[in-house]
Amino acid sequence: MNTPSNTSDEFHMGWLLFALAMGAFAIGTTEFASMTLLPFIANDFQTTQPLTGHAISAYALGVVVGSPVIMVLGVRLPRRALLVGLAAFIGVANALSAVAPSLPWLVFFRFLSGFPHGAYFGVAMLLAASLVPKNQRAQAVSRVFMGLTIATIIGVPFATWIGQTVGWRWGMAIVAVLAAITALLIRSLAPASPAQADASPLRELNALRSRQVWLTLGIAGIGFGGIFCVYTYLAATLIEVTHASDLMIPVVMAVFGLGTTVGNLVCGWAADRATMRAAGISLGFTALVLALYPSSTDNLWLLIPLVFFIGCGVGLAAILQTRLMDVAPHAQSLAGALVQSAFNLANAIGPWVGGIVIAAGFGLPATGYAAAALTLGGLGMWYWAVTDARRAALRFTSDAANQA
Repeated sequence: MNTPSNTSDEFHMGWLLFALAMGAFAIGTTEFASMTLLPFIANDFQTTQPLTGHAISAYALGVVVGSPVIMVLGVRLPRRALLVGLAAFIGVANALSAVAPSLPWLVFFRFLSGFPHGAYFGVAMLLAASLVPKNQRAQAVSRVFMGLTIATIIGVPFATWIGQTVGWRWGMAIVAVLAAITALLIRSLAPASPAQADASPLRELNALRSRQVWLTLGIAGIGFGGIFCVYTYLAATLIEVTHASDLMIPVVMAVFGLGTTVGNLVCGWAADRATMRAAGISLGFTALVLALYPSSTDNLWLLIPLVFFIGCGVGLAAILQTRLMDVAPHAQSLAGALVQSAFNLANAIGPWVGGIVIAAGFGLPATGYAAAALTLGGLGMWYWAVTDARRAALRFTSDAANQA
């Protein structure tokens, strides 16, 4: 492990973390802005919002499929080369999304856009964590992830405003430019270190034998779905239920982004001290806020603080990313990508569940109740993971005592 030894090293690492965070910023903008732009995309292609939501689910499924595939096949590549290639992939796929001639083509290009998402985060966060002492890993991970949270403050509202004034396609084009800049910065700043000599696809896949790995992924895949269930239809809720002006939509999205940034910083700090306890508190708090969401949707000034607190729940990502580093120590590349797959499985489940609720006639506000149920499901997975870890620790202690 390398740690900065002087001011020059710290300065260089700061710029490297900035470059890695810029890639996260591009990813966050394209992922979340596609949700806020949903009404405008549907209008452009003259189709319904639930049907247009398939483009969002396609992106998420691209992450689910692409992350493990890329990480297993690219495990022997140097991290710098892999990150540059992934950033370039993101740029090309988003450029294609910007010129999609029809909804089916957009769905396909969104699938491609999601393909490098998890692998980029997995490699970038591992690189960041390798530069700091062990007790600062979660904070280093959160600094990279902060690029995504800042995207929800600046990138998503800006892309939403662009979508309203010029057209949603320009939002995708901006992401392509950001990804190209990211590739150049990483090429210039990341160390040209070789891949690990003992790295192999089989070794990475061995991580899948661990029940704790699967339980952690389950927490992400189910529990995180609640946030996406509400966020996907938030713009539509603001327009059709809250009757807010179009200008308020980017403002509310920025409030959500402020919540994600605060939650990310707090959860990164908490995860370095008590990882699983922080996860449980985060899930319980988010479930409560989501349950309150439906009763606030007809009042903008009640809705705004709740949107902020819902955004705080995104901090769970830094916690679970750190947890996977602990439970899969010999397969951290795959583990880092798999947690992104799990989050984006949640990104597919959340809009799908929300669409079912809306199509069944329960209305846009009812997505909050469905979201709370999903988050409580993640809390159940968390409880299972905690009790399983305790039992394993007791068995280990008992076996050690018997051997003595």
